This record gives sequence, C-alpha cells and structure tokens, in this order.
Amino acid sequence: MQTKNNNKHTIANKILLISCLSTVLGLVGCQQEGTAEKAGQKIDQAAEKAEQKIDEATEKAEIKIEAAKESLDQKTDAAKETIKESSDASKAALESAGEKLGQTTETAGQKIEEVKESVVENAQVAAEYIDDSVITAAVKAAISGDSSFKASTIEVTTTKGVVILKGTVDSEHLIERAMNLASNQKNVKSVQTDLLVIVPAK
Repeated sequence: MQTKNNNKHTIANKILLISCLSTVLGLVGCQQEGTAEKAGQKIDQAAEKAEQKIDEATEKAEIKIEAAKESLDQKTDAAKETIKESSDASKAALESAGEKLGQTTETAGQKIEEVKESVVENAQVAAEYIDDSVITAAVKAAISGDSSFKASTIEVTTTKGVVILKGTVDSEHLIERAMNLASNQKNVKSVQTDLLVIVPAK
C-alpha cells in the first residue's frame, strides 16, 4: 500500500512540474501577445491537461500495482502448493522407509529365532546321540563282561535312552539277566528285548 502511494506522489510531482512549466511558458506567451484573457485560457487548459494526465497516470499505476499484486499472490500460492507436495512426498518416503525397516527387523528377528531353535534342536540331537552311544557301549561292556553270555549272541542299540536287545541266548534266565544288566546302566530309560532262546544241541 505504501509503494502504491509513493508511485502516485512521484507521478503527481512530475506532472505538476510539467504543468508549472507550461503555465510559465503560457504567461510568457501572453505577454508577447499582450492579452491577459488568452493567458488565463492557456493556464486553465494547462491545468486541465495536467489534471487529466495525473488521473491517467494514477489509473495506470493502480492497474500495474493490482496486476503485480495478483502475480505475487499466484506465485505465493504456487510456492505453498509446491512446499506442501514436497512435504507430503517426504513424509510418505519416511513412512515407507520406516515400514521397510520394521519388516526387515521383524524378518531378521524371525531368522534369528529359527537359527536359535535349529541350534538347540541340533544340540539336543547331538547330546542324545552321544548319550545313546555311551549307553550302548556300557550295556555291551556289562554283557560281554558276564561269563554267562559266552555262548550268546546279543546286539545292543539305544534310541533316546531306550535300549533294545536282539539276538539269541541259551535260556530264559539269561534274557532276564541281560535286561537287568542293561537297565542298571546310567541314563537308561527302559529296556526292550527281542532275544530268542535257542538251546544248543548236545
């Protein structure tokens, strides 16, 4: 608004200066012609023209100022829209990155859990295998160390602490004895027997 008023005053001052010069020249012309009436007419005409020029210049200045204001408003609105779009795009990108990071973290967590479970399972299997091997060896040693089984053929296998006896013995008594020897070994959970009694020919 202040710029608009300054423009008006500047234009008005220039036009007023022109009017004054015209008036002076008119007065000089009147003296040469020698009539005061003509001088008055010229002054009136000069003043009227000056007023018209001031009005025209003021109107043009107002039109230009209004056009400049509209252009500035349009550019401001466009800048606001661009900033908003850029802000929305940045927000969307951040949300997308956050979701991907969350998914990656979740996937990594699941894989870590799967690996842990696998390691635990493998460790358990390995421990059971070692325990079964130790049990099998202990049962075989106990049976082979007993002189009652010299004529017997006995195979020993162990699965998860369960001992299985297969083979032949020469009496029912030895089946029971073999089962007792096996069940007395450390970490044995139970004993199953597939032993057959075969009496040797005399």
